[in-house]
Amino acid sequence: AKPAPIAEDLPTISGGNAGGDTNLSQQLDVVAKLIAAGSPTRAWSVSLGGFDTHANEANAQALLLGTVSSSITKFLSQMKASGRSKDITVMVYSEFGRRVIGNGSQGTDHGTSGPMFIIGNSVKGGFYGDQPSLKSLINGDLAVTTDFRDVYATLIENVLKSPVAPILGNWNGRVNFLKAAN
Repeated sequence: AKPAPIAEDLPTISGGNAGGDTNLSQQLDVVAKLIAAGSPTRAWSVSLGGFDTHANEANAQALLLGTVSSSITKFLSQMKASGRSKDITVMVYSEFGRRVIGNGSQGTDHGTSGPMFIIGNSVKGGFYGDQPSLKSLINGDLAVTTDFRDVYATLIENVLKSPVAPILGNWNGRVNFLKAAN
């Protein structure tokens, strides 16, 4: 496959294009090449490990979130340069949340709730759902205020244009974070 084009909006470092070649960046680069080449695949999944930070969390989180940010920025730039940015929606999530209280090892343990980020031209920017209260913890965890399935169902129906029932049964929750279709 030909390389996915790099848009001019990425900064350069020592003559090279910024964005790095982390494993996540490499995975997204493959996806960008396949999308640019017109692959009929409608959903792609990439991942970045290392977020199971039970110790020394602050430094690890900063590095990992920096990797997520730079890798997605590079991918979005590639989609813009290929003319396909209007065709993509990116969902970023964690498979587990973290506890609120530290565990004594400068980290946190598995908990509930975690943010999701939805990125794309079809997304109405902003915050959706209620901020969990730090004063109303449930067994030391944040209360879940927006069900993952509400977001997932919205994407299945409105982005993938697929029925929700085969995946989520009769799940009725939705979140209004997408612009009206033209």
